[in-house]
Amino acid sequence: MSTQAAQGHHTAATMMNFPLTLDVLVRRAEEQMGSVEIVSRNADKSLHRTSYREVVTRARKLASALVRAGINPGDRVATLMWNHSVHLEAYLGIPLARAVLHTLNLRLHPDEIAYIASDARDRFLIVDAVLLPLLEKVLASGALFERIFVVGGDANAGAYENLETFLGTGDSDADLPLLHEDDALGTCYTSGTTGKPKGVVYTHRSTLLHSLVSALPDSLDLKRADTLMPVVPMFHVNAWGLPYTAAMVGAKLVFPGPSLDAASLLELLEKERVTVAAGVPTLWIGIRDMLDATPGTRSLMPGLRMVVGGAAAPERLIRDFDRLGMRLIHAWGMTETSPIGLVSRLPPELADADEDLQLALRAKQGVPPPFVEIEIRNDQGKVPRDGTTSGELLIRGPWVTASYVGVGADRWTEDGFFRTGDVARIDEHGFVQLTDRVADLIKSGGEWIASQELENALMGHPAVSEAAVVGVPHPKWIERPLAVIVLKAGVTVTANELREFIAPRFAKFWLPEAFDFVASIPRTSAGKFLKTALREQYRNWVW
Repeated sequence: MSTQAAQGHHTAATMMNFPLTLDVLVRRAEEQMGSVEIVSRNADKSLHRTSYREVVTRARKLASALVRAGINPGDRVATLMWNHSVHLEAYLGIPLARAVLHTLNLRLHPDEIAYIASDARDRFLIVDAVLLPLLEKVLASGALFERIFVVGGDANAGAYENLETFLGTGDSDADLPLLHEDDALGTCYTSGTTGKPKGVVYTHRSTLLHSLVSALPDSLDLKRADTLMPVVPMFHVNAWGLPYTAAMVGAKLVFPGPSLDAASLLELLEKERVTVAAGVPTLWIGIRDMLDATPGTRSLMPGLRMVVGGAAAPERLIRDFDRLGMRLIHAWGMTETSPIGLVSRLPPELADADEDLQLALRAKQGVPPPFVEIEIRNDQGKVPRDGTTSGELLIRGPWVTASYVGVGADRWTEDGFFRTGDVARIDEHGFVQLTDRVADLIKSGGEWIASQELENALMGHPAVSEAAVVGVPHPKWIERPLAVIVLKAGVTVTANELREFIAPRFAKFWLPEAFDFVASIPRTSAGKFLKTALREQYRNWVW
Protein backbone atom coordinates (compact mmCIF):
# COMPACT_ATOMS: atom_id res chain seq x y z
CA MET A 1 0.00 0.00 0.00
CA SER A 2 1.36 3.45 -0.89
CA THR A 3 1.97 6.09 1.77
CA GLN A 4 -0.79 8.23 0.25
CA ALA A 5 -3.24 5.31 0.32
CA ALA A 6 -2.31 4.49 3.90
CA GLN A 7 -2.92 8.07 4.94
CA GLY A 8 -6.29 8.00 3.22
CA HIS A 9 -7.13 4.76 4.98
CA HIS A 10 -6.38 6.23 8.40
CA THR A 11 -8.54 9.33 7.81
CA ALA A 12 -11.61 7.42 6.60
CA ALA A 13 -14.78 7.87 8.65
CA THR A 14 -15.14 5.22 11.34
CA MET A 15 -18.17 6.39 13.35
CA MET A 16 -21.39 4.41 13.34
CA ASN A 17 -24.24 5.76 11.24
CA PHE A 18 -26.60 5.81 14.22
CA PRO A 19 -30.06 7.15 13.31
CA LEU A 20 -31.61 9.96 15.35
CA THR A 21 -35.08 8.46 15.56
CA LEU A 22 -37.73 8.55 18.26
CA ASP A 23 -37.53 4.83 19.03
CA VAL A 24 -34.05 5.45 20.50
CA LEU A 25 -35.49 8.01 22.93
CA VAL A 26 -38.44 5.74 23.75
CA ARG A 27 -36.21 2.77 24.57
CA ARG A 28 -34.12 4.93 26.87
CA ALA A 29 -37.21 6.24 28.69
CA GLU A 30 -38.46 2.69 29.21
CA GLU A 31 -35.17 1.07 30.22
CA GLN A 32 -33.53 3.84 32.25
CA MET A 33 -36.47 5.86 33.59
CA GLY A 34 -39.33 3.37 33.53
CA SER A 35 -40.38 3.95 37.15
CA VAL A 36 -40.38 7.76 36.93
CA GLU A 37 -43.85 9.13 37.61
CA ILE A 38 -46.12 10.96 35.19
CA VAL A 39 -49.03 12.81 36.81
CA SER A 40 -52.10 14.12 34.97
CA ARG A 41 -54.96 16.19 36.32
CA ASN A 42 -58.25 15.14 34.81
CA ALA A 43 -61.14 17.39 33.83
CA ASP A 44 -62.83 16.58 37.17
CA LYS A 45 -59.66 17.73 39.04
CA SER A 46 -58.75 14.16 40.10
CA LEU A 47 -55.14 13.04 39.56
CA HIS A 48 -54.04 10.11 37.43
CA ARG A 49 -50.61 8.64 38.11
CA THR A 50 -48.64 6.45 35.73
CA SER A 51 -45.00 5.96 34.71
CA TYR A 52 -42.76 6.16 31.67
CA ARG A 53 -42.79 2.34 31.46
CA GLU A 54 -46.58 2.22 31.27
CA VAL A 55 -46.76 5.15 28.86
CA VAL A 56 -44.25 3.47 26.53
CA THR A 57 -46.13 0.16 26.67
CA ARG A 58 -49.36 1.90 25.71
CA ALA A 59 -47.60 3.98 23.04
CA ARG A 60 -46.33 0.78 21.41
CA LYS A 61 -49.85 -0.67 21.52
CA LEU A 62 -51.13 2.49 19.84
CA ALA A 63 -48.45 2.26 17.14
CA SER A 64 -49.25 -1.39 16.49
CA ALA A 65 -52.99 -0.69 16.37
CA LEU A 66 -52.48 2.15 13.90
CA VAL A 67 -50.40 0.00 11.58
CA ARG A 68 -52.95 -2.83 11.73
CA ALA A 69 -55.71 -0.28 11.00
CA GLY A 70 -54.02 0.69 7.75
CA ILE A 71 -52.04 3.79 8.67
CA ASN A 72 -49.16 4.12 6.23
CA PRO A 73 -45.81 5.90 6.60
CA GLY A 74 -46.39 9.66 6.36
CA ASP A 75 -50.12 9.52 7.13
CA ARG A 76 -51.35 12.18 9.54
CA VAL A 77 -52.99 11.20 12.82
CA ALA A 78 -54.46 14.20 14.61
CA THR A 79 -55.02 14.86 18.31
CA LEU A 80 -57.56 17.20 19.89
CA MET A 81 -56.59 16.95 23.55
CA TRP A 82 -55.49 18.78 26.65
CA ASN A 83 -52.16 18.10 28.42
CA HIS A 84 -52.20 14.63 29.97
CA SER A 85 -50.46 11.26 29.81
CA VAL A 86 -52.64 9.85 27.03
CA HIS A 87 -51.60 12.78 24.88
CA LEU A 88 -47.99 11.87 25.67
CA GLU A 89 -48.74 8.32 24.52
CA ALA A 90 -49.89 9.79 21.21
CA TYR A 91 -46.71 11.92 21.03
CA LEU A 92 -44.72 8.68 21.14
CA GLY A 93 -47.01 6.09 19.57
CA ILE A 94 -48.02 7.92 16.39
CA PRO A 95 -44.41 8.51 15.23
CA LEU A 96 -43.46 4.93 16.24
CA ALA A 97 -46.00 3.81 13.62
CA ARG A 98 -44.01 5.96 11.15
CA ALA A 99 -47.08 8.19 10.96
CA VAL A 100 -47.13 11.94 11.62
CA LEU A 101 -48.46 13.44 14.86
CA HIS A 102 -50.68 16.46 14.15
CA THR A 103 -51.74 18.38 17.26
CA LEU A 104 -54.86 20.43 16.55
CA ASN A 105 -55.22 23.70 18.43
CA LEU A 106 -58.46 23.46 20.38
CA ARG A 107 -58.51 27.20 21.05
CA LEU A 108 -59.01 28.09 17.41
CA HIS A 109 -62.39 28.68 15.80
CA PRO A 110 -63.99 25.43 14.58
CA ASP A 111 -63.81 26.68 10.99
CA GLU A 112 -60.07 27.20 11.35
CA ILE A 113 -59.54 23.79 12.96
CA ALA A 114 -61.48 22.21 10.11
CA TYR A 115 -59.37 24.06 7.54
CA ILE A 116 -56.13 22.93 9.19
CA ALA A 117 -57.24 19.29 9.50
CA SER A 118 -58.27 19.27 5.86
CA ASP A 119 -55.10 20.99 4.67
CA ALA A 120 -53.00 18.43 6.57
CA ARG A 121 -55.13 15.56 5.23
CA ASP A 122 -55.55 14.05 8.68
CA ARG A 123 -56.84 10.46 8.47
CA PHE A 124 -57.52 9.54 12.10
CA LEU A 125 -58.31 11.68 15.16
CA ILE A 126 -57.85 11.07 18.89
CA VAL A 127 -60.07 13.41 20.94
CA ASP A 128 -60.83 14.04 24.62
CA ALA A 129 -64.42 13.22 25.58
CA VAL A 130 -64.78 16.69 27.13
CA LEU A 131 -64.02 18.19 23.70
CA LEU A 132 -66.73 16.31 21.78
CA PRO A 133 -68.98 19.42 21.62
CA LEU A 134 -66.09 21.26 19.93
CA LEU A 135 -65.48 18.31 17.61
CA GLU A 136 -69.13 18.40 16.47
CA LYS A 137 -68.63 22.00 15.36
CA VAL A 138 -65.38 21.11 13.60
CA LEU A 139 -67.10 18.31 11.70
CA ALA A 140 -69.98 20.63 10.82
CA SER A 141 -67.37 23.01 9.35
CA GLY A 142 -66.25 20.35 6.90
CA ALA A 143 -63.50 18.33 8.59
CA LEU A 144 -63.46 14.65 7.63
CA PHE A 145 -61.73 11.84 9.54
CA GLU A 146 -61.84 8.18 8.61
CA ARG A 147 -61.89 7.10 12.26
CA ILE A 148 -62.30 9.02 15.53
CA PHE A 149 -61.14 7.63 18.90
CA VAL A 150 -62.40 9.11 22.16
CA VAL A 151 -60.32 9.39 25.35
CA GLY A 152 -62.29 9.01 28.59
CA GLY A 153 -66.00 9.53 29.05
CA ASP A 154 -68.58 6.93 28.10
CA ALA A 155 -66.98 3.80 26.65
CA ASN A 156 -69.74 3.86 24.04
CA ALA A 157 -69.10 7.33 22.68
CA GLY A 158 -71.94 7.50 20.20
CA ALA A 159 -70.73 7.29 16.61
CA TYR A 160 -67.10 7.28 17.68
CA GLU A 161 -64.75 4.55 18.86
CA ASN A 162 -63.28 4.25 22.32
CA LEU A 163 -59.50 4.61 22.41
CA GLU A 164 -59.07 1.86 25.01
CA THR A 165 -60.90 -0.58 22.77
CA PHE A 166 -58.68 0.42 19.86
CA LEU A 167 -55.54 -0.06 21.95
CA GLY A 168 -56.74 -3.62 22.60
CA THR A 169 -56.20 -4.36 18.90
CA GLY A 170 -52.51 -3.53 19.23
CA ASP A 171 -49.56 -5.48 20.61
CA SER A 172 -46.80 -3.79 22.61
CA ASP A 173 -44.36 -6.48 21.40
CA ALA A 174 -45.27 -6.26 17.72
CA ASP A 175 -42.66 -5.37 15.13
CA LEU A 176 -43.05 -1.74 14.11
CA PRO A 177 -41.93 0.02 10.92
CA LEU A 178 -38.25 0.88 10.60
CA LEU A 179 -37.86 4.60 11.24
CA HIS A 180 -35.60 6.96 9.30
CA GLU A 181 -34.25 10.14 10.83
CA ASP A 182 -35.54 12.25 7.93
CA ASP A 183 -39.06 10.85 8.28
CA ALA A 184 -41.73 13.33 9.31
CA LEU A 185 -42.44 12.95 13.03
CA GLY A 186 -44.96 15.71 13.62
CA THR A 187 -46.62 18.72 12.10
CA CYS A 188 -47.90 21.97 13.61
CA TYR A 189 -49.59 24.92 11.97
CA THR A 190 -48.73 28.57 12.44
CA SER A 191 -51.21 30.77 14.27
CA GLY A 192 -52.37 32.45 11.08
CA THR A 193 -52.03 36.01 12.38
CA THR A 194 -50.77 37.20 8.97
CA GLY A 195 -52.81 34.97 6.68
CA LYS A 196 -53.99 31.38 6.49
CA PRO A 197 -52.26 28.99 8.92
CA LYS A 198 -49.31 27.23 7.32
CA GLY A 199 -48.04 23.75 8.07
CA VAL A 200 -44.55 23.06 9.43
CA VAL A 201 -43.24 19.48 9.49
CA TYR A 202 -40.69 18.27 12.06
CA THR A 203 -38.47 15.26 11.40
CA HIS A 204 -37.20 12.64 13.83
CA ARG A 205 -33.69 14.09 13.47
CA SER A 206 -34.76 17.68 14.11
CA THR A 207 -36.86 16.67 17.13
CA LEU A 208 -34.10 14.65 18.79
CA LEU A 209 -31.50 17.37 18.21
CA HIS A 210 -33.92 19.96 19.58
CA SER A 211 -34.52 17.79 22.66
CA LEU A 212 -30.81 17.30 23.24
CA VAL A 213 -29.94 20.98 23.04
CA SER A 214 -32.99 22.21 24.99
CA ALA A 215 -31.82 20.15 27.97
CA LEU A 216 -28.39 21.80 28.12
CA PRO A 217 -27.58 23.90 31.21
CA ASP A 218 -27.44 27.13 29.21
CA SER A 219 -30.74 26.28 27.50
CA LEU A 220 -33.63 25.03 29.64
CA ASP A 221 -31.38 23.00 31.97
CA LEU A 222 -33.66 19.97 32.28
CA LYS A 223 -32.45 16.86 34.08
CA ARG A 224 -33.68 13.70 35.75
CA ALA A 225 -33.85 15.38 39.14
CA ASP A 226 -36.44 17.87 37.83
CA THR A 227 -40.20 17.78 38.01
CA LEU A 228 -41.53 19.55 34.94
CA MET A 229 -45.00 21.01 34.47
CA PRO A 230 -45.66 22.02 30.86
CA VAL A 231 -48.48 24.54 31.14
CA VAL A 232 -47.87 25.52 27.52
CA PRO A 233 -50.42 23.43 25.61
CA MET A 234 -49.33 20.23 23.93
CA PHE A 235 -51.14 21.53 20.84
CA HIS A 236 -48.85 24.58 20.68
CA VAL A 237 -45.53 23.78 18.95
CA ASN A 238 -45.51 20.36 20.67
CA ALA A 239 -45.51 22.07 24.09
CA TRP A 240 -42.20 23.68 23.07
CA GLY A 241 -40.80 20.16 22.60
CA LEU A 242 -40.76 19.68 26.37
CA PRO A 243 -42.48 16.25 26.48
CA TYR A 244 -39.74 14.82 24.28
CA THR A 245 -36.98 16.51 26.29
CA ALA A 246 -38.49 15.25 29.55
CA ALA A 247 -38.68 11.70 28.22
CA MET A 248 -35.07 11.92 27.07
CA VAL A 249 -33.68 13.04 30.45
CA GLY A 250 -36.24 11.21 32.59
CA ALA A 251 -37.78 14.18 34.36
CA LYS A 252 -41.02 13.61 36.23
CA LEU A 253 -43.91 15.15 34.27
CA VAL A 254 -46.93 16.93 35.73
CA PHE A 255 -49.71 17.67 33.24
CA PRO A 256 -52.31 20.27 34.32
CA GLY A 257 -55.19 19.20 32.06
CA PRO A 258 -57.81 21.85 31.23
CA SER A 259 -57.71 23.70 34.59
CA LEU A 260 -55.28 26.54 33.94
CA ASP A 261 -56.43 29.18 36.43
CA ALA A 262 -53.84 30.49 38.88
CA ALA A 263 -55.29 28.70 41.91
CA SER A 264 -55.34 25.31 40.18
CA LEU A 265 -51.80 25.74 38.84
CA LEU A 266 -50.47 26.81 42.23
CA GLU A 267 -52.07 23.76 43.83
CA LEU A 268 -50.22 21.45 41.43
CA LEU A 269 -46.95 23.37 41.69
CA GLU A 270 -47.06 22.93 45.46
CA LYS A 271 -48.45 19.40 45.74
CA GLU A 272 -46.16 17.81 43.13
CA ARG A 273 -43.04 19.80 44.13
CA VAL A 274 -42.53 21.15 40.62
CA THR A 275 -39.05 22.54 39.90
CA VAL A 276 -39.61 23.74 36.31
CA ALA A 277 -42.76 25.06 34.65
CA ALA A 278 -43.32 26.57 31.22
CA GLY A 279 -46.01 28.87 29.84
CA VAL A 280 -46.92 32.27 28.45
CA PRO A 281 -46.62 35.52 30.48
CA THR A 282 -50.34 35.82 31.21
CA LEU A 283 -50.20 32.63 33.27
CA TRP A 284 -47.32 33.91 35.35
CA ILE A 285 -48.98 37.30 35.80
CA GLY A 286 -52.01 35.55 37.31
CA ILE A 287 -49.81 33.43 39.57
CA ARG A 288 -47.81 36.48 40.67
CA ASP A 289 -50.98 38.37 41.51
CA MET A 290 -52.40 35.46 43.55
CA LEU A 291 -49.14 34.96 45.47
CA ASP A 292 -49.07 38.66 46.30
CA ALA A 293 -52.73 38.61 47.34
CA THR A 294 -52.26 35.59 49.65
CA PRO A 295 -48.72 35.88 51.04
CA GLY A 296 -47.35 32.91 52.97
CA THR A 297 -50.11 30.49 51.96
CA ARG A 298 -48.08 28.48 49.44
CA SER A 299 -44.95 26.39 49.91
CA LEU A 300 -43.42 26.17 46.43
CA MET A 301 -40.07 24.64 45.60
CA PRO A 302 -37.27 27.16 46.32
CA GLY A 303 -35.82 28.55 43.10
CA LEU A 304 -38.73 27.29 40.98
CA ARG A 305 -37.78 28.01 37.35
CA MET A 306 -40.44 29.35 35.02
CA VAL A 307 -39.72 29.31 31.29
CA VAL A 308 -41.71 32.06 29.62
CA GLY A 309 -42.34 32.35 25.90
CA GLY A 310 -45.05 33.21 23.41
CA ALA A 311 -44.77 36.91 24.31
CA ALA A 312 -42.23 39.14 26.00
CA ALA A 313 -42.25 39.26 29.79
CA PRO A 314 -41.92 42.79 31.20
CA GLU A 315 -38.99 43.58 33.50
CA ARG A 316 -41.35 44.11 36.44
CA LEU A 317 -42.63 40.53 36.19
CA ILE A 318 -39.05 39.20 36.28
CA ARG A 319 -38.28 41.41 39.28
CA ASP A 320 -41.47 40.35 41.07
CA PHE A 321 -40.63 36.66 40.79
CA ASP A 322 -37.10 37.32 42.02
CA ARG A 323 -38.75 38.88 45.07
CA LEU A 324 -40.92 35.77 45.47
CA GLY A 325 -37.90 33.45 45.33
CA MET A 326 -38.54 32.13 41.83
CA ARG A 327 -36.62 32.50 38.58
CA LEU A 328 -38.24 33.56 35.33
CA ILE A 329 -36.30 32.49 32.21
CA HIS A 330 -37.00 34.18 28.90
CA ALA A 331 -37.02 32.07 25.75
CA TRP A 332 -38.11 32.79 22.20
CA GLY A 333 -39.13 30.70 19.26
CA MET A 334 -41.73 30.08 16.59
CA THR A 335 -43.65 27.19 15.12
CA GLU A 336 -41.06 27.34 12.35
CA THR A 337 -38.16 26.86 14.82
CA SER A 338 -39.52 23.84 16.77
CA PRO A 339 -39.49 26.32 18.72
CA ILE A 340 -36.30 27.12 20.68
CA GLY A 341 -34.33 29.86 18.93
CA LEU A 342 -33.13 32.07 21.80
CA VAL A 343 -32.73 31.60 25.55
CA SER A 344 -31.83 34.38 28.00
CA ARG A 345 -29.27 33.21 30.54
CA LEU A 346 -26.60 35.46 31.99
CA PRO A 347 -23.02 34.41 31.18
CA PRO A 348 -20.68 33.94 34.17
CA GLU A 349 -18.67 37.04 33.34
CA LEU A 350 -21.79 39.12 34.11
CA ALA A 351 -22.59 37.39 37.40
CA ASP A 352 -21.30 40.40 39.35
CA ALA A 353 -22.61 43.03 36.94
CA ASP A 354 -24.88 45.86 37.99
CA GLU A 355 -28.35 44.57 38.95
CA ASP A 356 -30.09 46.84 36.46
CA LEU A 357 -27.87 45.54 33.63
CA GLN A 358 -28.59 41.95 34.63
CA LEU A 359 -32.32 42.60 34.70
CA ALA A 360 -32.21 44.37 31.34
CA LEU A 361 -30.42 41.39 29.77
CA ARG A 362 -32.78 38.86 31.34
CA ALA A 363 -35.72 40.79 29.87
CA LYS A 364 -34.28 40.31 26.40
CA GLN A 365 -34.99 37.18 24.40
CA GLY A 366 -31.40 35.99 24.78
CA VAL A 367 -28.77 34.20 22.72
CA PRO A 368 -29.07 31.23 20.34
CA PRO A 369 -28.30 27.75 21.67
CA PRO A 370 -25.71 25.51 19.99
CA PHE A 371 -26.30 24.78 16.28
CA VAL A 372 -28.61 27.77 15.84
CA GLU A 373 -27.28 30.75 13.90
CA ILE A 374 -28.92 34.16 13.81
CA GLU A 375 -28.37 37.43 12.00
CA ILE A 376 -30.18 40.75 12.10
CA ARG A 377 -30.30 42.56 8.79
CA ASN A 378 -31.79 45.79 7.52
CA ASP A 379 -31.52 47.63 4.21
CA GLN A 380 -27.86 48.39 4.92
CA GLY A 381 -27.01 44.73 5.60
CA LYS A 382 -26.06 42.96 8.82
CA VAL A 383 -26.60 45.27 11.80
CA PRO A 384 -23.78 45.95 14.29
CA ARG A 385 -23.83 44.71 17.88
CA ASP A 386 -24.51 48.13 19.34
CA GLY A 387 -27.88 47.51 20.96
CA THR A 388 -29.51 50.34 19.04
CA THR A 389 -29.62 49.38 15.36
CA SER A 390 -32.72 47.44 14.33
CA GLY A 391 -33.42 44.97 11.57
CA GLU A 392 -35.25 41.75 10.85
CA LEU A 393 -34.20 38.68 12.80
CA LEU A 394 -33.03 35.82 10.55
CA ILE A 395 -32.40 32.29 11.81
CA ARG A 396 -31.16 28.93 10.58
CA GLY A 397 -30.36 25.60 12.19
CA PRO A 398 -31.14 21.87 12.17
CA TRP A 399 -34.60 22.34 13.70
CA VAL A 400 -35.62 25.41 11.66
CA THR A 401 -38.05 24.61 8.86
CA ALA A 402 -36.85 24.82 5.27
CA SER A 403 -40.35 25.15 3.80
CA TYR A 404 -44.06 25.25 4.54
CA VAL A 405 -46.44 22.52 3.44
CA GLY A 406 -47.50 23.41 -0.09
CA VAL A 407 -46.42 27.07 0.18
CA GLY A 408 -43.70 28.93 -1.73
CA ALA A 409 -40.29 29.89 -0.37
CA ASP A 410 -40.54 33.68 -0.04
CA ARG A 411 -39.64 33.52 3.69
CA TRP A 412 -36.09 32.27 3.11
CA THR A 413 -32.95 34.14 2.07
CA GLU A 414 -30.61 32.95 -0.66
CA ASP A 415 -28.06 31.90 1.99
CA GLY A 416 -30.55 29.74 3.85
CA PHE A 417 -31.86 31.91 6.69
CA PHE A 418 -35.54 31.97 7.65
CA ARG A 419 -37.07 35.45 7.79
CA THR A 420 -38.86 35.55 11.13
CA GLY A 421 -40.79 38.78 10.58
CA ASP A 422 -39.55 39.99 13.98
CA VAL A 423 -37.78 43.32 14.33
CA ALA A 424 -34.82 43.03 16.68
CA ARG A 425 -31.57 44.49 17.98
CA ILE A 426 -28.44 42.76 19.24
CA ASP A 427 -26.10 44.16 21.89
CA GLU A 428 -22.40 43.82 22.59
CA HIS A 429 -23.08 40.76 24.79
CA GLY A 430 -24.82 38.97 21.91
CA PHE A 431 -28.28 39.28 23.52
CA VAL A 432 -31.13 39.71 21.07
CA GLN A 433 -34.09 41.91 21.95
CA LEU A 434 -37.25 41.73 19.87
CA THR A 435 -38.79 45.15 19.50
CA ASP A 436 -41.81 44.33 17.35
CA ARG A 437 -43.28 42.31 14.57
CA VAL A 438 -42.73 43.85 11.14
CA ALA A 439 -46.52 43.89 10.75
CA ASP A 440 -47.00 45.67 14.10
CA LEU A 441 -44.60 48.59 13.58
CA ILE A 442 -46.32 51.96 13.68
CA LYS A 443 -45.34 54.58 11.09
CA SER A 444 -46.15 58.05 12.38
CA GLY A 445 -45.24 61.10 10.35
CA GLY A 446 -42.72 59.03 8.38
CA GLU A 447 -40.97 57.68 11.53
CA TRP A 448 -41.15 54.15 12.88
CA ILE A 449 -42.40 53.34 16.41
CA ALA A 450 -41.95 49.88 17.97
CA SER A 451 -45.18 48.97 19.77
CA GLN A 452 -43.66 46.16 21.86
CA GLU A 453 -41.13 48.50 23.47
CA LEU A 454 -43.95 50.80 24.56
CA GLU A 455 -45.93 47.82 25.89
CA ASN A 456 -43.06 46.56 28.02
CA ALA A 457 -42.46 50.03 29.42
CA LEU A 458 -46.14 50.51 30.30
CA MET A 459 -46.29 47.12 32.01
CA GLY A 460 -43.49 48.31 34.24
CA HIS A 461 -45.96 50.61 36.00
CA PRO A 462 -47.15 49.05 39.28
CA ALA A 463 -50.80 49.68 38.39
CA VAL A 464 -50.70 48.01 34.97
CA SER A 465 -51.42 44.33 34.46
CA GLU A 466 -51.39 44.27 30.64
CA ALA A 467 -50.74 46.79 27.89
CA ALA A 468 -51.06 46.53 24.12
CA VAL A 469 -50.17 49.31 21.69
CA VAL A 470 -51.42 49.58 18.10
CA GLY A 471 -51.23 52.11 15.32
CA VAL A 472 -54.52 53.89 14.67
CA PRO A 473 -55.27 56.05 11.60
CA HIS A 474 -54.65 59.75 12.26
CA PRO A 475 -55.72 62.71 10.06
CA LYS A 476 -52.34 64.47 10.32
CA TRP A 477 -49.69 61.85 11.16
CA ILE A 478 -51.17 58.92 9.16
CA GLU A 479 -50.83 56.71 12.26
CA ARG A 480 -50.47 57.34 15.98
CA PRO A 481 -49.96 54.84 18.82
CA LEU A 482 -52.95 54.04 21.01
CA ALA A 483 -52.38 52.14 24.26
CA VAL A 484 -54.96 49.61 25.47
CA ILE A 485 -54.55 49.09 29.22
CA VAL A 486 -55.76 46.47 31.71
CA LEU A 487 -55.24 47.65 35.29
CA LYS A 488 -54.60 45.46 38.31
CA ALA A 489 -57.57 44.91 40.58
CA GLY A 490 -58.37 47.74 42.96
CA VAL A 491 -55.98 50.36 41.55
CA THR A 492 -56.40 53.40 39.31
CA VAL A 493 -54.09 55.48 37.19
CA THR A 494 -54.65 58.20 34.61
CA ALA A 495 -53.49 58.37 31.02
CA ASN A 496 -51.28 61.36 31.84
CA GLU A 497 -49.64 59.47 34.72
CA LEU A 498 -48.81 56.56 32.42
CA ARG A 499 -47.51 58.88 29.71
CA GLU A 500 -45.28 60.65 32.23
CA PHE A 501 -44.07 57.31 33.63
CA ILE A 502 -42.63 56.18 30.28
CA ALA A 503 -41.70 59.61 28.89
CA PRO A 504 -38.04 59.52 30.04
CA ARG A 505 -37.42 56.40 27.95
CA PHE A 506 -38.74 57.51 24.56
CA ALA A 507 -38.74 60.30 22.04
CA LYS A 508 -41.80 62.50 22.45
CA PHE A 509 -43.41 61.38 19.18
CA TRP A 510 -43.26 57.75 20.41
CA LEU A 511 -45.56 58.40 23.37
CA PRO A 512 -49.12 57.04 22.96
CA GLU A 513 -51.51 59.66 21.69
CA ALA A 514 -54.44 58.06 23.50
CA PHE A 515 -55.22 55.45 26.16
CA ASP A 516 -58.19 53.15 26.51
CA PHE A 517 -58.73 51.28 29.79
CA VAL A 518 -60.41 47.90 29.26
CA ALA A 519 -61.23 44.70 31.18
CA SER A 520 -59.28 42.42 28.85
CA ILE A 521 -57.20 42.40 25.68
CA PRO A 522 -57.92 39.88 22.90
CA ARG A 523 -55.20 37.26 22.49
CA THR A 524 -54.22 34.59 20.03
CA SER A 525 -54.36 30.92 21.01
CA ALA A 526 -50.63 31.20 21.78
CA GLY A 527 -51.23 33.98 24.32
CA LYS A 528 -49.97 36.85 22.19
CA PHE A 529 -51.90 40.10 21.83
CA LEU A 530 -54.21 39.85 18.82
CA LYS A 531 -53.14 43.08 17.17
CA THR A 532 -55.27 42.50 14.06
CA ALA A 533 -58.43 42.52 16.21
CA LEU A 534 -57.28 45.61 18.10
CA ARG A 535 -56.49 47.54 14.92
CA GLU A 536 -59.92 46.68 13.57
CA GLN A 537 -61.59 47.63 16.86
CA TYR A 538 -59.91 51.06 16.99
CA ARG A 539 -59.70 51.92 13.29
CA ASN A 540 -62.44 54.56 13.67
CA TRP A 541 -61.02 56.09 16.84
CA VAL A 542 -61.97 59.76 17.13
CA TRP A 543 -58.95 61.92 18.02
